Amino acid sequence: MTANDMYQLFVGEIGIPRREFLYEICFWEARRIFRGYRNRYRDMWSALRWHAYNIMGAMPYVDLHKNGIFSPTDLIKFPWDKSESEKDLPSDEWVNEARKKLQMLNEKKGVD
Repeated sequence: MTANDMYQLFVGEIGIPRREFLYEICFWEARRIFRGYRNRYRDMWSALRWHAYNIMGAMPYVDLHKNGIFSPTDLIKFPWDKSESEKDLPSDEWVNEARKKLQMLNEKKGVD
């Protein structure tokens, strides 16, 4: 997320005053505000997905199971549907990059 994206989200969508966003909010506060804003609509989106699943299941010409849809989460996946273990695992790319940086630091310090 770029600085422009953050400004648009916090000032434009969330409604934080411009001066407060630019001069008064700490990074940790911004992260908490963003998470709260993102989670605000989680229940609504989950309920809409559940309703869509039930409406589609009630239609006589739609066979959900034939199309591989066995639950509302099969219909639409949201980022919060990932299990905790999937969320916490870093990507292979990130791990390899971290290894390279550690190796470079160790070489500078002369550590094997």
